[in-house]
Amino acid sequence: MANLKGLFKDTAIYGLSSIIGRFLNYLLVPLYTHYMPTQSGDYGISTNVYAYTALILVLLTFGMETTLFRFANSEPSPQGRAGGGSWPDTVFSTGMALIGTLTALFLLLVFGFITPIAQHLGYAEHHDYLLMMAVVVAMDALQALPFCYLRFQKRALRFASLKLLFIFFNIALNVIYFVVLGKTSVFYVFAINLACTSLISVLFLPEMFKIRWHFDGQLLRRMLSYSWPILVLGIAGILNQVADKILFPLVYPDKAEANVQLGIYGGCVKIAMIMAMITQAFRYAYEPIVFAKAKEKDSTEYYAVAMKYFLVFTLLAFLCVMGYIDVLQLILGEGYREGMKVVPIVMVAEIMMGVYFNLSFWYKLIDRTIYGAVFSIIGCTVLFAVNILLIPRYSYMACAWGGVAGYGTAMVISYVVGQAKNPIPYPMRSIATYVVLTALLYWLMTLVPDSWSLLTRLAVNTGLILLFCAYIFKNERMRK
Repeated sequence: MANLKGLFKDTAIYGLSSIIGRFLNYLLVPLYTHYMPTQSGDYGISTNVYAYTALILVLLTFGMETTLFRFANSEPSPQGRAGGGSWPDTVFSTGMALIGTLTALFLLLVFGFITPIAQHLGYAEHHDYLLMMAVVVAMDALQALPFCYLRFQKRALRFASLKLLFIFFNIALNVIYFVVLGKTSVFYVFAINLACTSLISVLFLPEMFKIRWHFDGQLLRRMLSYSWPILVLGIAGILNQVADKILFPLVYPDKAEANVQLGIYGGCVKIAMIMAMITQAFRYAYEPIVFAKAKEKDSTEYYAVAMKYFLVFTLLAFLCVMGYIDVLQLILGEGYREGMKVVPIVMVAEIMMGVYFNLSFWYKLIDRTIYGAVFSIIGCTVLFAVNILLIPRYSYMACAWGGVAGYGTAMVISYVVGQAKNPIPYPMRSIATYVVLTALLYWLMTLVPDSWSLLTRLAVNTGLILLFCAYIFKNERMRK
């Protein structure tokens, strides 16, 4: 299938930029965890503030990314034809008008009520942290749709170059401030982010001047009708990712220790985020193709095959991370390594999230995004319950298991309802075999004694990973 080849090509570009970016970002993890000791709580503060910004970003973008793909591939309205320029430009302009308005209101609220906001969030003495990150998240929101438009235009190289530039600039400034100048406060983490985000905003200006701007009020009403359930879905989805980091300081019984424990959890979660990287790269390439291919006869077969290969690659990534976890843990400062036991749990949760994302297209393609909102709210409710009830007793382990419970619930419900409403012939027997094999190989990895030398343990785990690769090669070759 030609589109499947296009998917692999774009995934390679997006994935390469994402892999390089994540790898370079990993360089910041040892930097922060070595220069910001656990007892300072600074890394916990960073984890907490970035959780809030992730949630706010979803609110400000209002589901316009998916909505752009849906309407840019649709027939233009009479107003769109009369406005001149391309129909996708009109869709983009209309979406940007909404995001720009929401962003302006957000900044007015934050700057106008910064004192009570800071007191409520526990940062009464650090208004500067919140003000800097408010500007950062506002600029991120304004960049979201331009980045999305690059994906729509299949300009993967331009997309990747801007993303990587941000990463390189960010790392360079962090090294200068933390290593060269010895500035180790979390203040500089936020200030550097502000500088890097500002640079990318400036570099997007040429793209904006190329747009034929035209606002379509009727189109906006249609887009809002489509996007508000996606917004609800997005809120629930991001809460599944960050609610634990927001709730932790609020429900952990020892307030003085909360940021310390959250910092340990936040550092270890970074190692597990390779799964989020793969899911994101796949999404960037997959989402535009799905909507463009919706009318073709072999679309359901394509979705089924794409789901299987996504799962195969993520399971392989899981085994690779767990096979070399003894080496990967060296990324963290020694004081943070006690939390490494959350890594396999968080990775499983991320796999479930990726599967849930792939399952979500059945209701997006029939314009019934309300289903996604309901599924995500149910999953989010489960996650909240696990975190609120269990964090006081089990600390950050409750956060890890809460993700599995929340994503797992949403994933199962979406599959069951989707097969009833808009069935897709997923190769469930093949998928189940891969999952069982992965679980078996991981179990064998856990049986390798710690008393063995590091090289011996790595050799055994490498053999198990190669066994999984051999099965993939043999199984998929036989199916051709």
